[in-house]
Amino acid sequence: MAMKRLSFNLKQISWYKYYRNLFLKNPNRLLAFKGTIVIGSLVILMVILGLPFYAVTLGLGALAGVLSETEDHPNGRLKSMALKIISFAISSFSVELLQPYPILLGIGLSLSTIVFILIGGISERFRGVTFGALLIGVYTMIGAQISPNWYIQPILLSLGAFIYGAFSYVILLLKPYSLLNEQLARGFYALSNYFDEKAKLFPSDGESEKEVRTKLALLNIQIVEALDSCKEVLNSYGEALKNQQPLLPYLHYFMVLQGLHERATSSHERYDLLTTDPANIELIGGIRQLLHELAFATNNFAESLLTGSPYKHPMALSWLVGTMNGLLETNPLKGSLPLRLLINNITQCHETLKCIDKNYDTDSLPKLEKETRSYFERLKLQLNINHPRMRHALRLSVSFLIGFTVYQYFNIDKGEWIVLTILFVLQSSFSETRKRLLERTIGTLTGVVVGVLIIRLFSFSGQIVLLITSAYLFFIWMKRRYSVGVVFITIFVLCAFNIMSNKGVDVMAPRLLATLIGAFISFMVVRFLWPEWQYKKLPSLLSGVIHKNTAYFKAILDQYQNPTTDDLKYRIARREAHRADNALVKVWQNMQLDPQKQQQLNKTAFTLTYLNHALLSYLSALGAHRAQEKGGTIQVLEFENDILKALDDAFNWLTTQHNSEIEPIENMLKEISTQLLATNKEATQMQYILLYNIVHVTLQILEQAKLSKLTTTTGES
Repeated sequence: MAMKRLSFNLKQISWYKYYRNLFLKNPNRLLAFKGTIVIGSLVILMVILGLPFYAVTLGLGALAGVLSETEDHPNGRLKSMALKIISFAISSFSVELLQPYPILLGIGLSLSTIVFILIGGISERFRGVTFGALLIGVYTMIGAQISPNWYIQPILLSLGAFIYGAFSYVILLLKPYSLLNEQLARGFYALSNYFDEKAKLFPSDGESEKEVRTKLALLNIQIVEALDSCKEVLNSYGEALKNQQPLLPYLHYFMVLQGLHERATSSHERYDLLTTDPANIELIGGIRQLLHELAFATNNFAESLLTGSPYKHPMALSWLVGTMNGLLETNPLKGSLPLRLLINNITQCHETLKCIDKNYDTDSLPKLEKETRSYFERLKLQLNINHPRMRHALRLSVSFLIGFTVYQYFNIDKGEWIVLTILFVLQSSFSETRKRLLERTIGTLTGVVVGVLIIRLFSFSGQIVLLITSAYLFFIWMKRRYSVGVVFITIFVLCAFNIMSNKGVDVMAPRLLATLIGAFISFMVVRFLWPEWQYKKLPSLLSGVIHKNTAYFKAILDQYQNPTTDDLKYRIARREAHRADNALVKVWQNMQLDPQKQQQLNKTAFTLTYLNHALLSYLSALGAHRAQEKGGTIQVLEFENDILKALDDAFNWLTTQHNSEIEPIENMLKEISTQLLATNKEATQMQYILLYNIVHVTLQILEQAKLSKLTTTTGES
């Protein structure tokens, strides 16, 4: 009670409220604060006791604990912490016991890597724990030569992780639903960025629309990933809570986020065509401002979730919505139908946000998609040489073995950092590895130069402050910009070795050399061991995109024909379509980092990126209006069978080796387009326009598919 009264009184102080909200608005700051407090406390305490080795080792254990933390309900956090401590201890003890036998240590490191990576593929909870176990094993190798006794490091590293885990758990207990707020806030922040970027389409021409749609496709990745994270955390809480009522507001916000996302991604017509109509000019400018205000509103709601402050809907948005709708009412002929529907769509978003804390069912919980496969089934699925995770596990294992052999054979000083570099640099694809390689190398080089220049300016106590500050800045930057985070973790390491043995500057040259060797090994392994060039993925991704879009289209039509209160199947179909779209976008994005000769379909991938996102936007528009249409008004269903047959045929064509079968499909789609253009029914005019656009864009996608299929078939022959 006293704590609540103190908290209330503090919130009345303006400067405290300002800085508190500023801190809470960025979830990374809380993570950085927790990690820094624990590392700083452990280091300072051990240094005061005259145990610098203990100080740094405990700090490294806490650091590994931060990097492997999972997003779970407090009960789930306890389970993952128990798994973490056990796996950390096993990993560290194994390294210490095998240290006198390098051959056995190298083999054990290689085999355990495969096991840990595959176990990490079972669930998000295991993924964080197993990565931490690998990291702890490498930390143990680094400190083995200076450890007082063989059992000291396993105890200290595990203890450091436990202390951080316990501290983080207590913080979570103080605000047990903070994780849900953080995940939902990330989704609303991402949606705000999407609205802001979409405003650039008003006005737009053909070329600028392609560029903006491509950027929107990239931003859509962040929203869909945030939605997936929200779902996982909600399921974690749902499994842990006997009384589900406290989850109702968060489930409501999650459903609102999904609904707003569908409206945000929807398009009724090509915006460059709408821009050319003089009757639309005034409305186009108003829509641009409306989208900016909507972005501001969703950003405000995200901040209210993080700070706990009541959400205040922007007055400017209410005024603009009223003005735009008033303009349409006083002049019914003003603006084309697509723009009028777009304004209606934005109005619905405005009303949803305005009443976000009201008008939701307090008696029912919406169902969420859940993983139904057992742990064994998920593990068994990965036990295949063609599975991406198995290949990544083998690449990492081989890289570790090569790195370990190199530093043992050539007796490289601080050669264990070669293995550490490989752990952080080697990713599941060539393009991602190349990006991380550059970030790690540049960050380490910058950190070495900056650290060596400034370390001599600090006294011993000043270096402790620098170490703690570097840890905080590393946590802040590690997810935002990895290369900057590497700069600070390099300074952290420099300070740590200075505190332990006054040899921080001396170890910087070996660290830089080890980074370069580890980066080179990672590059060579991912370059020659199942490189999986991005252009070769296009045909299978395209077939997946067509298949998922067709399923989404079927779900939309089913909602028109058979409206239900529980739309779980619809939401799953929609999310799967967006996931397929994201995979296509990532292929184009990663293709930029593949070797030049492996970028054969770069332009095709770019075209497919904005075409499929455009197709998804037309599907979203059709889905967004499903609740407003009733039975007889949806006469467009007469085209349902023809369109679905064409889409199914397109999927079958993409999954076969014969190119000649595409012409009948294209002819069918062209015939449907002609019929849709010839149809003029006012009651369903917009649905016909959307169906025409869906068919037209599908035709364009198939044109690009012919290029990708021909190129990949030629490349493989």
